[in-house]
Amino acid sequence: MKRRIRYGMVGGGPGSFIGGVHRRAARLDGEIELVCGAFDIDPVKSKGMAKELYLPEERCYLNYEEMFEKESKLPLGERMDFVSICTPNHLHYRIAMAAMEHGFNVLCEKPMTLTIEDAEGLAEMVKKTGAVFCLNHNYTAYPVVRAARDMVKAGQLGDIRRVMVEYPQGWLADVVTSDNMQGSWRTNPKTTGVSCCMGDIGSHAENLSEFITGLKITEICAGIKNFVPGRSGLDDDGDVLLRFNNGAEGVLSASQIAVGEENALRIRIYGSKAAIEWRQENPETLIMKFNNGPQQIFRRNWAGFAAKWSRIPAGHPEGFFEALANIYTDFAHAIDAKLEGKPYQGEFPTVWDGVRGVKFIHKVVASSKEGKWLKIEE
Repeated sequence: MKRRIRYGMVGGGPGSFIGGVHRRAARLDGEIELVCGAFDIDPVKSKGMAKELYLPEERCYLNYEEMFEKESKLPLGERMDFVSICTPNHLHYRIAMAAMEHGFNVLCEKPMTLTIEDAEGLAEMVKKTGAVFCLNHNYTAYPVVRAARDMVKAGQLGDIRRVMVEYPQGWLADVVTSDNMQGSWRTNPKTTGVSCCMGDIGSHAENLSEFITGLKITEICAGIKNFVPGRSGLDDDGDVLLRFNNGAEGVLSASQIAVGEENALRIRIYGSKAAIEWRQENPETLIMKFNNGPQQIFRRNWAGFAAKWSRIPAGHPEGFFEALANIYTDFAHAIDAKLEGKPYQGEFPTVWDGVRGVKFIHKVVASSKEGKWLKIEE
């Protein structure tokens, strides 16, 4: 790279969890630089955040429309190269669409849009503009997860027969108060969409199962439920039966009312030869199991395992920030290749993963209402 890749952020202002996470991860490898932002709908809060981030006042904008308009008129190398969208779900589509209309690349939080039509619209815009588009499913960028994917691809598990993925959390087990910003927008259908739990964390489980196995979910049968009052019927718990395109079966379970659970994403994949298990709360370890032999425990960076996606030696833990940094750095390399006119095959989730995720969410809601199996692609 001849220079740092420059970006602007929409959202991620005071009180935001994910905005700060993105900024820290983006700068971890020193190849990306934050140059502008529209951090909050309140201009005072937005300017306050820009000041905290040492941005010049003229690069803190009142809204994303002003940011895209003014940034697009700056010289290449001074203006931002991409926008990082760290807003509630209902704003993703309009911001991403406007960014690409002004010639910018996009890194967007998931779920990509509220509707299938909007998701497909963004995919068409990516094809039309040639924009580099990344959807943030950062769990796919843990070194051990990528190594697990390569093990499956190499046939070490044999034919994949069953996938069991679960994602229990407990943080929404009680009624959300008005001062809980993160909970308030996630439990409001106007800002989160048709689903709370499945849209927020079930979509991560769906994406992770497809990423590691290399398979596609073709049909689902779902049962979702709302336990806590005041959520306009939005789900906070549910289970989904899965069918994959190779004939494999699976179960996906997600809950945000599982009291005592923190962020317990876990996946087990069973093949005809062996099985593997990974837990997000113990991300440096992959367990491989056999019927006729002892279990094998693989550790990140042990004897080179997963080393190419790691930064530090074995025994020095890497986790959430480093995984998201893998997404950002890979995305930056893709933008750099685009600027140089060179081909580049990134490992980050794309707009097409976003389309599949939105379809999955809507089919889960529909299947639960109708009480039957539904195809992801009609």
